[in-house]
Amino acid sequence: MSADTEENLNNVIADLIDDDEEDEQQSTSSLADLESESEVEFNGPPVSLTERAARQVRKIRDDEALDEELHLRVAVEGGGCSGLSYKLGFDHKSEDDEVLVSQGIEIIVDSKHMMYLKGISVDYPDGLDARGFTFDNPNATETCGCGSSFAT
Repeated sequence: MSADTEENLNNVIADLIDDDEEDEQQSTSSLADLESESEVEFNGPPVSLTERAARQVRKIRDDEALDEELHLRVAVEGGGCSGLSYKLGFDHKSEDDEVLVSQGIEIIVDSKHMMYLKGISVDYPDGLDARGFTFDNPNATETCGCGSSFAT
């Protein structure tokens, strides 16, 4: 991987880490609005990673020498072309988190987000036509062209 590509990936991951409490408060209020609009019951296995995604998460963790107390967070926030956007980054566990393990990677998901994420599979294609984390959400009724947002 070239230094520019790796730096770009590191910037993307850094942008996704939820260190800003103001963003979290805005995201929580957006999700609360969505939750009150519709009570949707989703079925499916818990959040999972493909082998390729798990390999990339381990590589990022090693390359960045991340603290062992940081776990992979999969989340959603209001916004994006279709209504909700996926978030992926490293974060500390909170008391509201559900803890899942996939491919040996500990994943944390805020229990409020689980209804939108249950059954999702996170992949990391690395071919010529696609590179980066992708989300396969069987519960999505609409997705945008870039695959980074969805609606239920």
